[in-house]
This record gives sequence, C-alpha cells and structure tokens, in this order.
Amino acid sequence: MNVTLSNRPCLNQKGNIVGKNENKLKIKGSFSSAAGLRTSFLILFASSVLNLAELAALRPDLGKLKKVLYFHENQLAYPVQKCQERDFQYGYNQILSCLVADVVVFNSAFNMESFLKSIGKFMKLIPDHRPKDLEKIIRPKCQVLYFPVRFPDVSRFMPEHKLARLEKVIGVKRNGDAYQSEGLPGQQESRAVMKTSDAHPESGLCEPQPGLCTTQHEGLLSPAAAPVQAEAPESTNSCQGEDKQRLTFNLSNILSGLDYQQRPLHIAWPHRWEHDKDPETFFKVLMKLKEQDLPFHVSVLGETFSEIPDIFSEAREVLGSSVLHWGYLPSKDDYFRALCTADVVVSTAKHEFFGVAMIEAVHCGCYPLCPKALVYPEIFPAEYLYSTPEQLFKRLQNFCKRPDIVRRHLYKGETAGFSWAALGSKFRSLLAAEPREDL
Repeated sequence: MNVTLSNRPCLNQKGNIVGKNENKLKIKGSFSSAAGLRTSFLILFASSVLNLAELAALRPDLGKLKKVLYFHENQLAYPVQKCQERDFQYGYNQILSCLVADVVVFNSAFNMESFLKSIGKFMKLIPDHRPKDLEKIIRPKCQVLYFPVRFPDVSRFMPEHKLARLEKVIGVKRNGDAYQSEGLPGQQESRAVMKTSDAHPESGLCEPQPGLCTTQHEGLLSPAAAPVQAEAPESTNSCQGEDKQRLTFNLSNILSGLDYQQRPLHIAWPHRWEHDKDPETFFKVLMKLKEQDLPFHVSVLGETFSEIPDIFSEAREVLGSSVLHWGYLPSKDDYFRALCTADVVVSTAKHEFFGVAMIEAVHCGCYPLCPKALVYPEIFPAEYLYSTPEQLFKRLQNFCKRPDIVRRHLYKGETAGFSWAALGSKFRSLLAAEPREDL
C-alpha cells in the first residue's frame, strides 16, 4: 500500500507519479511513523484501497495537504460470493476516504455512478445513527479520468491479414522486410516499444523514454518465423500442473500449415482466473460450441491466485485439442503476441470498472465481445456488446462458421483516448497545487 506525496508532479521511468527528486513517503504498516516527513509537500495522491480517513487522523500533518483519491475499483459494486463483516468495512472505508479527500477521481463514469448511487443503500446496513446526504456531500468532489494505457507497437507480432487491415485504416507502409507505422490505433502520439519484461502485461502511468521510440522495425519477423515457448508457472493446481507440453505456447505450431483465412477461429480470454470474471459462463459457451463440432481455438490467459474455480480443470479436459494456450504468460511480448494471433477477445465479467485487458486486445486487432453492462457500453460501440450467454453463443457460433467476418472487420471504436499521450496533461493538472475546472 503506497501513498505518494508530491511537491512537483512528474513521472519517473517506472511510470510512478512522484515529486521533485522523486521524494516519496511510503506508508506501510504503521501510519504513525514520522520518517520521511517534509513540510514542502503539497499533494497526497492515494488509491481508494487506502483508508485515507485513518491516515489523516494518525498523521494530521498529512491531512493539511491537497488529498487526491483515485478509484480504480469500488467495493460498493463488487460482486462478493459471501457477505462478511469485512466486506462492509471495505466499502465503509472508501466512503470515509471520500469525505476526507479534496478531489475524488474515478477511472470510468460507471465506476463513479455505481459508487455514488450505492451509498444510500449501503449505509442502511448500519442499524442506527446513519449519516445522511453522503452522496450529495461527495458528488461535487468527483470527476472521471480514465486510466492511462500504455499501448505498445505490436505490428511486429501481427499476422499478414491484420497488417493489411491496419494499412486500410491508418496506413502501414511496407519497406522491404520492415513495416513503417504511421500511427497504429492509440499510438499516434505514443509509440514506445515494449521490450521483453519479467512483469505481467500491465499498463501504468508512463511516457515514452528516449531510446524506446521507433517508427520502423528492422528485420520484422512474421509470427510463423518467430516461435516462442512460454510455460505456465509452477502450480499445485491440477489444471495447471498437468502435462506441461500441452500448456506450451508455440506460435510456429499455431500458424504453420493452412492459409490463415482457413484456420479455425481463435478466441482469447485474458482475465484473472477468479469468480468475478465469470469463467463459468465463458466455458459453458465454449463447451456448447465444442458439442456442435464447430472449429475453434482458444487461449486462456490471465493470472491465477490461491483459489481457482473448479470450472477451469473441467473445461481444460473438455476442450482438449481446441486449447492453444492455457495459463499465465509472464513476458509482455509473449502476451501481446498471443493477442495478436487471436481473432476474438471475450469478456464475461460480472465485475469491471475499466478493463485494460480488453482495450489492449482491441489494440492487438481482436474483435471484442463484452457484456452489455458494467463499464463496457461506455468503452465499446453497441455492436460489440451482448446481453445474454445465448447471444454470446450465437455470435461465436457465427464466427466459427465464418471466421473471415472478424478477420476482415475494421474496429469502429476508438482506443487513442485511453492512452497516456491523450491523458497525461489531465493527470498533471490533477496533481497541480490548485485543482483546475477543465479536467
């Protein structure tokens, strides 16, 4: 849990918002520590997972700063499996934090509205002496500022048909064996190339760094010529610990043989292996496709934690040879390479306040299918939304029969507005000593 104190907002190379000379006070464990205190700090930037009211009470010196609270999720709209006392406390802490904060920022309008409109109902869980009009008190402090996504240049991972599609949309000039990008979607202003990394593909606050920007990739390899093998990490869970060769992600095998347009539809599911992403709905739809002997491949990506829903082991066995990849890819390049070879990316989430993984997949040329709920109508045009599992099945059924439909499709939405290039100035204004009205 980190708190950043700043006297002159800027960005370091890791994408962290810091003050001049990278002065940061990290509050870990004991909030009463006075270590690192400076009187020159003007701004305190905190995540909504921090109990800001508690921090301000324990450290009144920090309470005098301009306090910016950023919500990447809210506990009032989180789908819990079983209501417990701690679930109430998490939401209550966020409400108290909003009362203490000077500015409350949400990563989507859905996040903001679902939080504010749930306060009244949530507070009814208190048996008596309930505070009133909390929404009216908090709402004037609130604003929406989308999470800034770092869009890498993924053209070097794209198969021929996706590159040809990009050429139609924004112009990708061929130059021998290389491609010169004039602006991939979301990259017109920020073209930092993602190098290999040990971290999972996550996006943060970052700016292009010198030496990382490029408009041309020398010696670009086609995906078929660039095999990559990445095994799933060790796990005691049966659905990940079995036959590792079956879990190997090898692009040379995926893309060899048939002409790309003749290959089965490739479906990607790049989400955490947890109940709030509703893997049950996703796998039941895929099992139904399998029952009808429809041709498709699937890559199940995303991170696993201590408890993995049982549906994963069942689905792994039923889907069998339809599985191209199963498990977490620790390398960013491998992750984006997998998305670039996919045709369709699916979300079945019951909990989503922004959805970096879906936006990244669209950036990699995937056709998105998302629930007509949560944040998705705010991010994606209506044609990419479905209302029921039956609608999702029918869309995928049609695509399995005619994968050329999605391979020729030109995405009708826009991703550039979610990039750091588009949002960086607004974050700088947010972290100015005085709030601005034009955010």
